[in-house]
Amino acid sequence: MNAEIIAVGSELLLGQIANTNAKFISSELADLGINVFYHSVVGDNPRRLESVIRTAQSRSDLLIFTGGLGPTKDDLTKETIASVLGRALVYDQEAMDHIEMYFKRTGRAMTENNRKQALVLEGCEVLPNRHGMAPGMALNTDGLTYILLPGPPKEMQPMFTHFAAPYLSGRLPGKEPIVSRVLRFFGIGESLLEATLEDIIDEQSNPTVAPLAGNHEVTLRLSAKFKDVKTAEEQLDVLEGKIRERVGKYLYGYGDDTLHKAAAEVLKERKLSVSSAESLTGGWFGKQLTDLPGSSEIFKGSVVCYTNEIKEQILGVSHEVLSSEGAVSEGCAKQMAENVRRLTGSNIGISFTGVAGPGPSENKDAGTVYIGLADSSGTEVFPLSLSGSRTSVRERSVLYGMFYLLSKVKKGQ
Repeated sequence: MNAEIIAVGSELLLGQIANTNAKFISSELADLGINVFYHSVVGDNPRRLESVIRTAQSRSDLLIFTGGLGPTKDDLTKETIASVLGRALVYDQEAMDHIEMYFKRTGRAMTENNRKQALVLEGCEVLPNRHGMAPGMALNTDGLTYILLPGPPKEMQPMFTHFAAPYLSGRLPGKEPIVSRVLRFFGIGESLLEATLEDIIDEQSNPTVAPLAGNHEVTLRLSAKFKDVKTAEEQLDVLEGKIRERVGKYLYGYGDDTLHKAAAEVLKERKLSVSSAESLTGGWFGKQLTDLPGSSEIFKGSVVCYTNEIKEQILGVSHEVLSSEGAVSEGCAKQMAENVRRLTGSNIGISFTGVAGPGPSENKDAGTVYIGLADSSGTEVFPLSLSGSRTSVRERSVLYGMFYLLSKVKKGQ
C-alpha cells in the first residue's frame, strides 16, 4: 500500500501554520509498513482540491486528507471528495448527538452551520472525534482507500492513533513495519560524507541510506523493512557498523539528539564539569548548556570577556599575549581556557575567541576562530576558518566547541 498525504487549508500555503500533521502521519504509517511517496498541500478551493485528488488517485493506493471538515463555508474537503467519487453525504446520528451534547455541556448556542460537521460520506466507516466535533471517515472503494481527518493536531493525532491506524492495520495482514534510525554527524560536510559512503549508498536496497543536510550538520536516515522489527534492527546494526568504520569519528548521536545535549549527557556520565570563557560567542555556549535541566551538575559558570581589559583584569590573560599575538590568537585562547578552569574549579575549561564579522579585526579575516580546551592533561587549541554571516560564525563556533568537548570526554580524561 502506497500512501499520499493531502493537507487542505490555505493557511498552510500562506505560512501561517506549519504542516506538522504530515510529519506525524508519515511516522505512524512507517510503523504500519505503509510507504509514503507524496505529500501535497492545497488551499480551500474545490477546483484545485479536485485536481489534487485525481492526481493522487492515479499514483497512490491510500489517500489521507487532513483539514477542511469544519463548519465554515471554506471547509470543503468531504464535499469535494463526495463529488469526485459520486457519493452522497449523509448525516451520522452519533456524530450529530455528540455535537449537540458538546454545545449543551458548554452552555453555548449551536448555530445551524455546525450540523454540517455531522455529514459523512455514504457507506464510510465513521471515525469518532473524542477531542473535537467533526468526525473522521474511512472508505474503501474501487481499490483505493480514503481517510479523512480533522486539521487541528489535538483532534487529528488521537483519531489517527485510536481509529485510523487500527482500520488500516486490519487491511494489512502481511504488513512489514518500516524501522528507521537517524545518525547525526558533525564536522564533515554532506558532500564529503556522501563521497566517503558512495558505494554503500549506491548498493542500498534494504536497508536504505538517505543523506540529509541539517543546520550546520549532516544526518543519515537508515530504513529497513522486514516482517519483524528484530530482523530490521539487526540489519540496521550491520549497516551502521559499516558506516562507523569510515566516518565514526564524526558521529555524535541519534534521532533528535543535539550536540549540547550529547555533550551534557557524557559529562554527567563521567561526573565531569566544564566552564567557559567566551569572547566571540558572548555567552552562547553557556546558554546552550544551561537551557538543559540539571545543567548545574556539569556547568560551573562562564566569563564573558568581550574586551581586552576584561580578558586581562578578570580572566588573567597576560598583557604580553594580548600585545604580541592579539585577542584573536592561539595564545589567548589557551590562557582563556586554562584560567577559567582555574577560576571556577571545573574539570574542563573551554574558550572562544575570534572575528565574527562582518569585517576583519586585528588584521584577521572574519571567520577566524580559536577554541581552547584545557584539562588536567594539558591544553589544546583548535583553529577554525569559518564562512557565513556574523550569526552563523558565532553559532557554528559554539557547535564546534560542543563537538570538541564531546570528543575529548568520550576519549577519556
